[in-house]
Amino acid sequence: MSHIDIRSSVELPSKRELFQLHTEDGLKLIAELALPKDKAPVATLITLHPLPTAGGFMDSHIYRKAANRLPQLADLAVLRFNTRGTSSPHGTSEGEFDGGRAEAFDVRAAVKFVTEAGLPNPWLVGWSFGTELALKYGPDHEVLGAILLSPPLHRTSDEELDRWNTVDKKLVALIPEHDDYLKPHEAAVRFSIIDEIELVNVADAKHLWVGENATKRVLDEITRIVNPAAYPLPAFIAL
Repeated sequence: MSHIDIRSSVELPSKRELFQLHTEDGLKLIAELALPKDKAPVATLITLHPLPTAGGFMDSHIYRKAANRLPQLADLAVLRFNTRGTSSPHGTSEGEFDGGRAEAFDVRAAVKFVTEAGLPNPWLVGWSFGTELALKYGPDHEVLGAILLSPPLHRTSDEELDRWNTVDKKLVALIPEHDDYLKPHEAAVRFSIIDEIELVNVADAKHLWVGENATKRVLDEITRIVNPAAYPLPAFIAL
């Protein structure tokens, strides 16, 4: 038996499937599902990536590492996909970037896939631009809630934030201390519209969550929220 330190780009055992999501407006989106190798998942992460016009895609490092680690460490299913017009090492999704408007179809296609596949306890996990999609469209879907990583709140209106007061869904936002777009004190003001939201201010972190300490904190927080029995994540694993 060997011990593996869980660092950087380590990829733990999982079942991986590359496939296409089909949107209601006729597009095919590149997607990958990572599942626990030998057991059923206890919850499902539907990940929404950062801004594609600024280099964001389904393989952005936090989501790549989530797919590499969380099926094994936390019994989670991790769905990643490129929104319309987005390219990554996995391929290019059809369509064109629409600033968060037509991407509503992309979110719907991902949630529909999870529902039809019978995957349990779905959560939206947005990062940067992906948080805007989660905030705009999360209330419309059968998900337990949304986890927001570095929300910039550039494209989300106060009216869209207020919609979260009308649904029974959990909302948690991780706010980096040194975020380029929305710092903790600013987030407290903007999110005050929402009656029930957990704001997690992360010391020394930046918008892109660079470094293993930042990565581990994000994956730990996701696990705490969706499968607390697996929290905190281990620093090494015996295989």
